[in-house]
Amino acid sequence: MREFLVEITTTVPEGTSQDEVDRRRAAEAVRARELAATGNLARLWRPVGELRSIGIWRASDEEELHAKVLGTLPLRPWMTFTVTALQSHPNDPGGTDATP
Repeated sequence: MREFLVEITTTVPEGTSQDEVDRRRAAEAVRARELAATGNLARLWRPVGELRSIGIWRASDEEELHAKVLGTLPLRPWMTFTVTALQSHPNDPGGTDATP
């Protein structure tokens, strides 16, 4: 699977009831756990003081990422994405064996 850096901004439509927001957020948490279990969601962060998230997501390609991964999120209708495909860097300290 390829890795993608995904920035997600969620904007709740004006006039949406708090019950609807709470329901979707609860469903989002369940779906995120499912996607983590399948390896599609590797890491997820929230920048301090911001209402957006940044994560490392995995899929076979960007089409699959949108259709079968991000597209399955319960908050998807309220989300915008910035997707950057990633590849290994030769100087990545996490990609080298630290033993001599």
